[in-house]
Amino acid sequence: MGDDGQGAGMEDVDLLVVGGGKGGKTLAMDAARSGRRVAMVERGMIGGTCINVACIPTKSLVTSARLLQRIRRAGEVGVRVEKAEADLPLLRAHKEGVVGGMVDINHRQFIDSGMDFILGTARFVAERTVEVDLVDGGRRVLRGADVVVNTGTVPHVPAIPGLAEVSPLTSESILRLERIPDHLVVIGGGYVGLEFAQMFASFGSGVTVLDRNPRLLPGEDPDVAEALTGFLREDGVVIHTGVQVERVSGETGAVTVRLTDGREVAGSDVLVATGRAPVTRDLDLAAAGVEVDDRGFVKVDDRLATSAPHTWAVGDVAGSPQFTHVSLDDYRILKANLAGGDRRTTGRLVPWNLFTDPELARVGLTETEARAAGMDVRVAKLPVAAIPRARTTREMRGLWKAIVDRESERVLGVALLGPESSEVLTVVQTAMLAGLPYPALRDAIIAHPTMAEGLNLLFASFAD
Repeated sequence: MGDDGQGAGMEDVDLLVVGGGKGGKTLAMDAARSGRRVAMVERGMIGGTCINVACIPTKSLVTSARLLQRIRRAGEVGVRVEKAEADLPLLRAHKEGVVGGMVDINHRQFIDSGMDFILGTARFVAERTVEVDLVDGGRRVLRGADVVVNTGTVPHVPAIPGLAEVSPLTSESILRLERIPDHLVVIGGGYVGLEFAQMFASFGSGVTVLDRNPRLLPGEDPDVAEALTGFLREDGVVIHTGVQVERVSGETGAVTVRLTDGREVAGSDVLVATGRAPVTRDLDLAAAGVEVDDRGFVKVDDRLATSAPHTWAVGDVAGSPQFTHVSLDDYRILKANLAGGDRRTTGRLVPWNLFTDPELARVGLTETEARAAGMDVRVAKLPVAAIPRARTTREMRGLWKAIVDRESERVLGVALLGPESSEVLTVVQTAMLAGLPYPALRDAIIAHPTMAEGLNLLFASFAD
């Protein structure tokens, strides 16, 4: 068979999905159930990154870390508990049980949908055509009337001298939980780095975070970021901001990280949390006529179409915000467009949640962004300790903040730093989608005592 993928053995399908992440797998199952001929190729991570090495296993371990913290503070609510500590085999079993169960569910759904689910590695050999090296041996060539690239991303490991030699952990490899580090040095103070930093501090590790930015979470308002930084330090995480790593030396178990200012940080292990890189290098997208940017992400327009006809991309690899819920919305957009619609990604109201303790949940504009855009805004702030529910649970750390347009009274954005904030956020997001003025939340009859009741207080707390 020639390199162009033509000849005997070509298999034609209505929809070919390369990569089984959230957007792609949902589209594939949906199309297959509707009677279309669908093939989905996946290298081996059944269910996608979220289920296997990201959201689901990480949040499973966050649950364990939070429970440890609650048990250690049990005396505050009148309960005596013997010493609580992390048990590595039990942690691993908990995480693998959650992941394994969800992988099995996904696999059954793939088969039941009627799609042709193919385990193997694909590369493009022509427009809309891939050659697949199968996991169990052999090769197949498939061509789709429409093709979707959904190969996701992997952790980015920067080219720091000496780093590779100490076998650094990534957000994926650390989940294997071969041991609990004595002292974990985290390079990168973004969302992933902070979740793991606090998690392993709860498990008993010493933890040091090194971040190049002048402060943590530079995209957030300073008051919110500083509050979270303080809580992390309360929980034993050492934080150095405005620093650059010059080199790493030593070996696993005894690592030294040298900073450009001459300081050295010693630890047992290094976790690299410096972002993610697209899985496109070995796809040979050029053969398909698909353009990528200088970082390797697939170039798409706001309809998720690539530079090649009838070829689309969804999820992280398309440069979409790296959240599973965004990949799911990419599916909705692409489903509509494949049916002849004109749905677009512009103007999406995307929420996000940082699952530290307390959680940081945000949607819309920050105060900094709104003022930079010249908007006339009102700002409301509320300490979480003012919410009755927080007092009953004795989880009173946090700060809620809302930004409102002064004239229209519409909510422009909120940052909710506090317990259960990721659940409360949806209430505000719904009000924003509906275009409701803030008094609708201020005056709503919300059940007492709940964390959501704090919205009554928040939207009554404007200082001007």
